[in-house]
Amino acid sequence: MTVRFPRVLVVDDEADLRELLELTLLKMGLEVDCAATLGEARALLAQAGVEYQLVLTDMRLPDGLGLELVREVSASHRNTPIAVVTAFGSAENAVVALKAGAFDYISKPVALDQLRVMVRSALRLSAGQAEDEAPVAKPAVSRLRGNSAVIEALRAQIARLARSMAPIAINGESGSGKELAAREIHAQSSRAAKPFIAVNCGAIPEALMEAEFFGYRKGAFTGAADERDGFFQAANGGTLMLDEVADLPLAMQVKLLRAIQERRVRKIGATAEEPVDVRIISATHKNLAQCVEQGSFRQDLYYRLNVIELSLPPLRERLDDLPVLTDGILERLGTFESQVRLGEGVLDALRSYSFPGNVRELENILERALAFANDGVIEVADLALKGARMVEATVPLPTPTTPAPYLAASEAAAMRLPLAEGSMLAQATATASAQAAPVTAADPMVVSPAGAGAGAGAGVADWPPLPQIDVLPPNLPDFLNRIERELILRALAQTQFNRTQAAQLLGISFRQLRYQMQKLDIQEPDA
Repeated sequence: MTVRFPRVLVVDDEADLRELLELTLLKMGLEVDCAATLGEARALLAQAGVEYQLVLTDMRLPDGLGLELVREVSASHRNTPIAVVTAFGSAENAVVALKAGAFDYISKPVALDQLRVMVRSALRLSAGQAEDEAPVAKPAVSRLRGNSAVIEALRAQIARLARSMAPIAINGESGSGKELAAREIHAQSSRAAKPFIAVNCGAIPEALMEAEFFGYRKGAFTGAADERDGFFQAANGGTLMLDEVADLPLAMQVKLLRAIQERRVRKIGATAEEPVDVRIISATHKNLAQCVEQGSFRQDLYYRLNVIELSLPPLRERLDDLPVLTDGILERLGTFESQVRLGEGVLDALRSYSFPGNVRELENILERALAFANDGVIEVADLALKGARMVEATVPLPTPTTPAPYLAASEAAAMRLPLAEGSMLAQATATASAQAAPVTAADPMVVSPAGAGAGAGAGVADWPPLPQIDVLPPNLPDFLNRIERELILRALAQTQFNRTQAAQLLGISFRQLRYQMQKLDIQEPDA
């Protein structure tokens, strides 16, 4: 029986470099084919019965760009990883190639140790894909629970991203499952057998960051009694997740950029760098592009981390997954002797909630409700959903034709908030008051914060017709955000910036108020 060795295609117009790559790969026990142009490479790829486990191409070739070959191989030979060789300092070309579908890249002058590491990763990926094509008895259980369309699309996207070495930036609200997504990417990649190291960048003191990330030598500083590896060395061969990467100070961002770009780190107290092979996955709930504009995040690091962007949907956009999510949480909260279940109407109540804290808040709500539940049955009253957007039959909601100025006037009257002369909210109130019936404290439509539930069963008068507004807002979300911002500022001013009292005054939870303050960029004034 003939033993088939993995075959690699090397595409480079420099004969010396092509020979160096060929000799290195031959010493690794691989079969190597070489091409000097795009045309020769295409001819080799089109040969019948020849399958390459890796294609390694230069970016600049006599008859075109290596980027063309990257796109062709990614489209026509999906199971063949392709890597690019870039000129020294041309990080932008590497990012473009990774976005086009390249598996990885290596910079000139080629470091042979990095080349061997990259080739081994590519071979592991090819072997993993060959196994995936074979019949599998039982598919692996995904860490991302749910059957909604958005979660199915997310799983499909993760499956595509797992085969690449490109850095991934995961965006999503707090509690939406960014670390779970990162672990899923790692588990489906060729690095699954290697370490996965998750680091919360916001939890490390600035003075210790360099030692934690890169390690230190014995005697490098007072207290360094032994040599210690950092996060990069611990994740060598695997995946390093940088959670809340936007919280990194600028001084550390510079060092992190070099480590990612050069794939080498230097321990504190060491004179030489050591190579590391890690895949970087970053995550944050902040808008990194906005942080770049504000100067709190380096633009070059942003482009290095944000090669591929993965956005996670908030829980309020996947409420169809609530039954699956609650079953998983309750299974974890219960015991073998005492199973936990939901009472009648609980799922409907949860569907009516906005979940600003996403899945993490759902876990918190169910765990708290279990503490008050009788016989392991969670009822609606046990949920204690503060500030929930509940739809009650006894209190009809305003129709969609209700004008925003009238709503603003109603809310201001209900909360007894003074309106500043000339403010946008005051103008909107004046417009509504001039064309609609005045709203007073005795009006059945007004419910004061102190007695919000007093008139729940009372009849509600018909809403007035839509007033004639001469100039419509050019951007309705911005218009409503400005009104909401003004209302929150007045509530905070009335309570001397006591956020707990302001939340009670506005009829929302403290967490919702804190989220809205962050979203609308409302800062507490300096003392």
